[in-house]
Amino acid sequence: MIVSPRITRPISRLAAAAAALALGGAVLTTAPPASAAGRDGVCQSGEFCYYFNSNNKGSVSDFTGSVANYATQQPTCYDFKGPGNGKGKCIKNSAASVWNRSGKTVRVYFNSNFGGSVYQDFKPGARGNLKPALKNQNASHRFLSSTSPSPTACKTDGTHSRPPTTILVYRKSIDQVERVDFKTYVKNVLPNEWRSHWPRESLRAGAVAVKNYGWYWALHSTRKTSDGRCFDVYDHTFSQVYKPGSATAATNAAVDATWRTRLTRNGKIFQAQYCATTTACGMWVNGDWMSQTGSRDKAKAGWSHSRILRAYYRGIAIKS
Repeated sequence: MIVSPRITRPISRLAAAAAALALGGAVLTTAPPASAAGRDGVCQSGEFCYYFNSNNKGSVSDFTGSVANYATQQPTCYDFKGPGNGKGKCIKNSAASVWNRSGKTVRVYFNSNFGGSVYQDFKPGARGNLKPALKNQNASHRFLSSTSPSPTACKTDGTHSRPPTTILVYRKSIDQVERVDFKTYVKNVLPNEWRSHWPRESLRAGAVAVKNYGWYWALHSTRKTSDGRCFDVYDHTFSQVYKPGSATAATNAAVDATWRTRLTRNGKIFQAQYCATTTACGMWVNGDWMSQTGSRDKAKAGWSHSRILRAYYRGIAIKS
């Protein structure tokens, strides 16, 4: 039996679901146009970019959403990806200048989790050096405002055939709603729900499930915090465990390999739920849930990720 917290935690999603049903509720109860590419080291329209050197020189690290913790070691940290000085270095406490090509004001903070009394705001289109107190002391950044929609607006640009550009994540421990690049979100959920050393096809099945689950809630969520802020998913087991900076090479490869794959039922994005084991899933194994350890065992037996998905999720179409 797997006892790692990363595998047993999803069981609490079942308890939450059962409680919701007991109360008569549903189980488990936006973004700007997609103008920017993924994080590729090129500062493009719609992105906020750090530069390793002053005056917008050196390697670039580009973002389409807020990040509360950059992490400090490879291979999990956010790093400088573009050519030039600093390429490959972790960006925390290493940036000297920025260019805000997004439509939002972006605030750079001295501390992680958007903390500390030292920060600097960059309006849409602004470019320049970080002030002395922040130069090489950048620990997080947050998208503060937008012309349309706002960082916590409820609308998504996703459809049943196209994933959302971003997803709204409620970081319960810090009481923050963050708009996170959707692919970045999936890459920082998968290693917390599947073990990175598991077989490739198990990780690929997990990658599809994690993406589909987040995609479904980006399209359907009506969740709000107690003070009225919209969000799509929690960052814990009420939804999926999201930890910025937790991505690994193996899980990233699984996400990249299956990024064009989606699960639909009757032409609609399917909420691909999962839990630790078939025993833990219990009565929930009804064609809507996948066993995480079961996916591992099937992959060890030579099953493809598509076969694994079809074994657990009934009546689905796998499309790309």
